Amino acid sequence: MTYTVTDVQTHSERIIDNLSQVIVGKRRALELTVISLLCQGHLLIEDVPGTGKTMLARSLAQSLGCILSRIQFTPDLLPGDVTGTSIYNQHTQAFEFRPGPIMGQVVLADEINRATPKTQSALLEAMEERQITIDGVAHPLPSPFMVIATQNPIEYEGTFPLPEAQLDRFLLRIGLGYLNKREEIEMIDDQQFDHPLKTIASVLTLDELAAMQAAVKTVHVSPAVKQYIVDITFATRDHEHFYLGSSPRGSLGLFRAGQAQAALQGRDYVLPDDIKALTEPVLAHRLIVTPAARLKKFTANKILRDVLQQLPLPDSQTVK
Repeated sequence: MTYTVTDVQTHSERIIDNLSQVIVGKRRALELTVISLLCQGHLLIEDVPGTGKTMLARSLAQSLGCILSRIQFTPDLLPGDVTGTSIYNQHTQAFEFRPGPIMGQVVLADEINRATPKTQSALLEAMEERQITIDGVAHPLPSPFMVIATQNPIEYEGTFPLPEAQLDRFLLRIGLGYLNKREEIEMIDDQQFDHPLKTIASVLTLDELAAMQAAVKTVHVSPAVKQYIVDITFATRDHEHFYLGSSPRGSLGLFRAGQAQAALQGRDYVLPDDIKALTEPVLAHRLIVTPAARLKKFTANKILRDVLQQLPLPDSQTVK
C-alpha cells in the first residue's frame, strides 16, 4: 500500500475529526498529536488535572483500533511492573517471559513524574530502540508503538522530575489548557447522557497508518530549510540563557515534525513557517534555562521566541 501526501492529509483529517468528538476546542493540540503519530514519535502532555490528557490518549487508541496499555505511575511502581519479568515455570523447568504493560501499541504513562527515576528509566530503551531487554534477551515491541505520558506541572510534592535523557525521547510536549465558556458548555452538552468516548469508532487500519508514516518520510526538505533547523538548534547551544541547549535528536525531531506538518496541509515540501510553528513544542522541553535567567522570569518558550525573531528566514525561492 502506497500513499501520497494528499492521502495523508485526508486520513489525518479523519483522525482529528474523530478526536474532536471527545476533545473539544483543541484543534492545534490534536494536530500535534497526529504529527507525533505520523513521525512515530512519543508525546508528553503537561497540564493541570481535568483538561482531558487521559481522554486524548484513550480516544487516539480507539481511533486507530490499537491496544491501549495504561500504566499508573506511583512511587512504589517497580521497573518490572512496566517491562515484565521472567518467571520460573516448575512444569517446564524453564524461565518464561511475562510481558508487562509496555507491550501495548499506545502506552499511556499516566502521571509519569510520580514514579522514581529507577522506574522512569525502564522506558528509555523502549522509547528509543523499540525493544526491551529482560535477563539479556531482547523482546521487540509491537508496531505501531507510541508512548503518551502525562504529568501535572503544578503539583510537585511526591514527584520526581524527568531527567534530560527521558525528556529528550519525547518528540513533542503539548498542553491542552482550559476551554473557553462556549466550548465548556459544548462539552457539558456532549456528556449530558453519556461520554462520547464510548461511541467513537476506529477510522484507520494499521496498514493505512503504516502507509501514512512512510509517505511522510518522502516530503521534501530543502537544504535551506535543513540549514534553518540546524541554525535554530545551534542557537540554543550558544545562548547565554540556556544551561543546556538542544540535542541532535532535537534537530531530527524538527526535521521529522516539519515533514508531518507539511503533509497535514497537503504539501510535499516543508516551509520555514512549518519549522517556526513547531520549534516550541519540539524543543522547549529539551532545554534547561540557567538559574540567572529563571530569576528574571525567562522560560524556555520565551527564549525560543526571541531566538526565532533573531534568525533570518530562508528565501522562499529556495524551499521547494
